[in-house]
Parts: sequence; C-alpha cells; structure tokens
Amino acid sequence: MPLHENPAQSPAPGTWNVRLDGPWTHRDVAANGARFHIAELGEGPLVLLVHGWPQFWWTWRHQLIALADAGFRTVAMDLRGVGGSDRTPRGYDPANLALDITGVIRSLGERDAALVGHDSGGFLAWVAAVMRPSLVRRLAVVSAAHPRRLRRALLSDRRQLAAYEHVLGFQRPWVPERQLIADNAEQVARYLHAWTATAALDEKSIANYRQAMQIPSTAHCSIEPYRWLMRSMARPDGFQFSRRMKRPVRVPTLHLHGALDPVLLTGTAAGSGEYVQAPYHWRLLDDIGHFPHEEDPAGFTSELVTWLRDGSLDR
Repeated sequence: MPLHENPAQSPAPGTWNVRLDGPWTHRDVAANGARFHIAELGEGPLVLLVHGWPQFWWTWRHQLIALADAGFRTVAMDLRGVGGSDRTPRGYDPANLALDITGVIRSLGERDAALVGHDSGGFLAWVAAVMRPSLVRRLAVVSAAHPRRLRRALLSDRRQLAAYEHVLGFQRPWVPERQLIADNAEQVARYLHAWTATAALDEKSIANYRQAMQIPSTAHCSIEPYRWLMRSMARPDGFQFSRRMKRPVRVPTLHLHGALDPVLLTGTAAGSGEYVQAPYHWRLLDDIGHFPHEEDPAGFTSELVTWLRDGSLDR
C-alpha cells in the first residue's frame, strides 16, 4: 500500500478504527500538503493537543473532555504518518512536522492556539513556537526537552543516551518496523508498561496503541523523525536546525515533567527555560513517569486548566 494512503479512513466492517467513539467529533483538515485527522470538542479559545510516540490522538481523551468543560475549543490531532492522518513518503524532519501543526491551526480557522505537546509532540511544539510564533498563544510542553537541550544531552550525557536505547535501535533499516508490529505490536505494550511509574495505563488504551501501530506504514512513518534526529547530528541540515532553535520562545510556557520519567531524564528537560524569553513555569511531578496526562489525568489536567485560565489576559 502506498505511504500516502490512509487505511484508517475507511475501515472494513468489523475492523478496528482509529476514530474511536466519544463525545468528540472526528474530521479531517488539510494543512502543509497533507491531510490530518483531528478529534474536536468544545467551544472557546483553541487548545491544540499533540501526541507523542508510540501513541496517537487517543492519548488526550481525558483532556479533550475536561478542557472542553472548562470553556476551550479542544482539538487533538494525529501527526503525519500516525493514526488517521496521511502517511507521506517524506516530510518527517522537525521543521516540516512543526509546519503541519501550525498549518492545522490555520485550517481550523483560528488566529492562534495554546499548543500542548507530549514527548515527540512536545519537541515539535518547541519548534512550532520558534518557527511560527504568531500562531502560538501559549505553550505547554510535557515530557520533552527543548531541542537544543536534547541535542546537548545526546552528545554528552551517557545516561540520556542509554535512556534513548530504543531510539538508537530505530537507526537500523527495516528491522525496527518488523519488531514493532510483531505479535500484534507486543513491543509497544512493553514500552508503555516500562515507561510508566506507579500508575499503569489502562489495558483498553494499550490495546488501542497496539492496534494503531499495526496500521500499514505507521511503524515506519512514526520512527522516521527519530532517524532524522540521530542521523542529522553531523549533517548540515542538523546544524542548521540547531542554529535556528537558538531563537528564543517568546510566549508563556508551562513545562511539566514526571520525576520518574525513564525516557527523557529530568536533567535533560530541566533548564529548557534558558530558551524562553517569557514567563516560564517548570513543574516536576512526583511519582509520575513518562505519561503524566495518562498516569494522573485529573492532577495533570488541573495544572493545565489553571495555567490556561491564568493566560486569559495574555492575548
């Protein structure tokens, strides 16, 4: 099946569908030369939620409802190559993926958004705030370091490099894709269990993440950004991207991080505020691993809603 086709768009009767039922509305929007699936709920100022790996829009199910109840138009998108969005042959470098995100904001008819990103989605949220500052009203980053902090850690911190063992494994051709989907994507379940702390993810969600990874081409597309990350470090495009990210973020920023995160170490994430020339709030969450919004959805959402409401006069 060609990469640009979307098997989640029209599933065969009885098959698993990425457009899971709930109070939200599913639809597609065009942006940056591709089509993106979104789940949407509520009315008010736009909050755009961007998932990390190995997940898709479903990771924000709790926040979709809570933020809509709090008076926000809440949208969770599937990144390029994942869930119900297009799987294109190219376009998985961070600059292009960030333009996907800001393009979705424009396609939703909004002048700007509060952007919330987790893991790789958080990495891209940093990039979007630098590249298209006029479209990002406020920034919330979860379990993700500023790109320059991450680059520095991967080049100098053996502990962070060891924590990124899965990313190093992704650099091999084709083998990682086969491993990810083997045994009904059992490896996805192993990662999710290993990366949580005291509160395990519910089995229904883990089953959904396993199903989503098995959509044709998803395993390949979802790890292409990690291949770019590592392989570009000694290439001109990697140096150019790093220089570009020296430009400071100039919008209020909330940075949430699990104290027990085994993937993105606290020492890597902490200090990202040096790249923010605006109010910056760092919150280390006790007893939480890599998925704060799922491990403690009520506590996480309370932090987020309070911060979003405090920003009502920032526009």
